[in-house]
Amino acid sequence: MGLPEIIRVKLSSETAESISLTPVVVQELAVRDLVEHMLGVTGKDEPRIREILLRGTMVSGASRFRWSGWKAEPEAVQQLLATFPDPDPSRPFAAERCVRAILRGGRQAIDIPKEAASHKGLFRRETFWDVLMGVITGPAYAGYSYRDRADRYVREFTPAESGRVRAGADGVRYSTLRDQIRTVAFAQAELYVTRR
Repeated sequence: MGLPEIIRVKLSSETAESISLTPVVVQELAVRDLVEHMLGVTGKDEPRIREILLRGTMVSGASRFRWSGWKAEPEAVQQLLATFPDPDPSRPFAAERCVRAILRGGRQAIDIPKEAASHKGLFRRETFWDVLMGVITGPAYAGYSYRDRADRYVREFTPAESGRVRAGADGVRYSTLRDQIRTVAFAQAELYVTRR
């Protein structure tokens, strides 16, 4: 069977509590949107996507999706997958389109959205984001994130670079994020760059 344009999906929360009653929301979802949620987990694995479509259930993030499963034709799924971007290691890093950075290396990752780090204080010439992008040169391509709709890059820090990033934390508006950058160990940045 081919792919329908619209699928009736039941959405519920996948909370990690022992017993909880969460409402189930019924929503009509374009098949492309449903498959896009799958791509965050499966990548462009056509047999696995067909298996999930047949099974009629999937967990993405904190949500469980359920629908009446059906057997999808491989050609129809392949055609749909062709409409999504592919990883492209030849894409250069574009700091101006970087929308998110995750500092990693310790027990806790530090997730930094650009808008949270781009605040310029009254007496500051550069934002924390400016400092971070100034330290990051030549990151390595690490694939495409379907969940984030962005290319991923990774850059290892030298101890001096980590220190410079920490020193720039004064420019972060939110105290919790500022404290994390100052105190949590990190050795690399994972960067998310949107395509035009």
